Amino acid sequence: MKSSFPPFRLFLLAGCLAVAGCDGIIPPPQADPTRYYVLSATANPTPAAGKVRLGIKNVELAAYLKTRSLVVRNGPNELLMDDFQRWAEPLGDGIARVLRARLLADPAVGSASLQPFAFEAERDYDVAINVLHCEGDTTGDRSFASFAAVIEISTAGPDPRVVARKLFTAPETPWNGKDFGQLAGALSADIDALGREIVASLP
Repeated sequence: MKSSFPPFRLFLLAGCLAVAGCDGIIPPPQADPTRYYVLSATANPTPAAGKVRLGIKNVELAAYLKTRSLVVRNGPNELLMDDFQRWAEPLGDGIARVLRARLLADPAVGSASLQPFAFEAERDYDVAINVLHCEGDTTGDRSFASFAAVIEISTAGPDPRVVARKLFTAPETPWNGKDFGQLAGALSADIDALGREIVASLP
């Protein structure tokens, strides 16, 4: 018995069924849930009025901080890294950027250069920062921003001499444990405090 449908109608019917079947199998595209954060300078650079010329060396990070994910500590031996909560720039670069803005805002500082230093950038002292903590902490029943770094200040030039070395630990800033924008803001304030500590430690 011959089909009552002409061949071209059978072709259209098969195509419609194929499309309908694919719609049921392939899920619709989903929005990217990834959120990106930056550290923000809380001080605005002012016209250079001071005399001290500083060089900021590349910021060194603890190994576990060398990731684009924001890190949250949940106990002494557990770290949480959420792939959907990420730094928009390398963390060391962000710390150096905010630190430079803080130093340039201080009336004692005349200039602050980032490594690699330009040939014509004259410096009195170089500042090395080794970051030990830069994360959220949800240990126990508290949540807070945690920042600590070792500061080393040395004379600039071919024969540098260390003039100051100290551990800086920022006061614990409360964090709600969920708002990562709030965490980035709290860590920005900690780096601002780091800059003030550096100026206070200059000879």
